[in-house]
Amino acid sequence: MIQYSLICENNHKFEAWFRNSQAYAQQSEMGIVSCPLCSSGDVKKALMAPAISHVSKQDNEENFAEPVKPIARKNNKIALAAGHPQQDELRAAIKNLRDVVTKEADYVGENFALEARKIHEQQIEPRKIYGEATKEEISSLVEDGIDFLPLPTLPEEHN
Repeated sequence: MIQYSLICENNHKFEAWFRNSQAYAQQSEMGIVSCPLCSSGDVKKALMAPAISHVSKQDNEENFAEPVKPIARKNNKIALAAGHPQQDELRAAIKNLRDVVTKEADYVGENFALEARKIHEQQIEPRKIYGEATKEEISSLVEDGIDFLPLPTLPEEHN
């Protein structure tokens, strides 16, 4: 996985993870990389400092330092945050992203893994899709290098 610092035409800065640099280039060319704050598709890589790690003389080319991993589930717990000054802005951006995806993509329901695989293997025309998949299906897609992202969800709004 590789993390890029990105910036949109409206000068919103954000970060995104990609399987590799080719995945970023491909998604960017397809127009599916967009700003989570304003949904602009005019997104470029921002200037970023390289991650530097120490490699001893004993290490060989295959034993580089482990990359920093994104926050992930641990012991069936989900990483959460509260109280950030931009929380409302982020919530609105996530809701907007979800709304854009569900309006522009075809809902394929429980057939998500099957349809994503067909698109990846060029058995059918590429198209935007969303749906559900089991943990096993998700693992299989990841192992086979099929790019996808979880559809963001938010806790129910309380009035």
